Amino acid sequence: MKMLWNNFKVAFAMYSKIPMPAADWDKESMKYAMCFFPWIGLVIGLLEFVCWKALEFLSAGELFQAAVMVLIPVVITGGIHLDGFLDTMDALSSWREKERRLEILKDPHAGAFAIIMGGFWFVACLGAAGEISARVLPAFCCLFWISRCFSALSVLWFPNANPKGTAAAFGKQAQRRTVTAVMIIYLAAACLFLILLDPVFVTAAVVEALVWMYYRRMSEKYFGGITGDLAGWFVSVGEAAGMIWLALCGLGMEKFL
Repeated sequence: MKMLWNNFKVAFAMYSKIPMPAADWDKESMKYAMCFFPWIGLVIGLLEFVCWKALEFLSAGELFQAAVMVLIPVVITGGIHLDGFLDTMDALSSWREKERRLEILKDPHAGAFAIIMGGFWFVACLGAAGEISARVLPAFCCLFWISRCFSALSVLWFPNANPKGTAAAFGKQAQRRTVTAVMIIYLAAACLFLILLDPVFVTAAVVEALVWMYYRRMSEKYFGGITGDLAGWFVSVGEAAGMIWLALCGLGMEKFL
């Protein structure tokens, strides 16, 4: 139990801003840390649900409600995934050779394309969150769990461009088969939950899976594998794509059902 508790603390300390007791950052404490990565998505999803219901009760405006929904994941994670998204967009927009792209990922300065694409991401997510209805809300909250399951699988199995990076460290120390089995169970549970809500909602998981497959192809082609920043790119893009898709599903339901 002590080992699992340490793995839990490592996952939350690394990928969230939720206060955690001091953790032992050793090999034993990283074996199953990725098993708890989706739990951060669970916390985000629960907060999204509670805040949406509270704001609805208070008759908050749709724009304010949507803004809160978009900002909750950024606050809980400290923007770690969004930071990776911005760095990746800077590197991709440079159209330089692979080695130079990897250098840009490490550059602490934000380029023009990072700022542009950051604004694009916020506007797209804000628009999608503004269309989330009570019927779609549970599926929307589930997105944060699903994206982290896929992200954990990529850390475990995708080629890595930076053997000394954070993603590589978690991937190397993890008990791959055990963590992979746990992620598959997590994803199956999420899909079952979505089907029980409405079979059409499971397509949101399919959308995230398609982004995940593109993520592997893109990371290998342009960077030689994944890095921690690219993993952040996937979480950000996967969740945004899922939000937009669910918003469209909700609009379709209102119009045709």
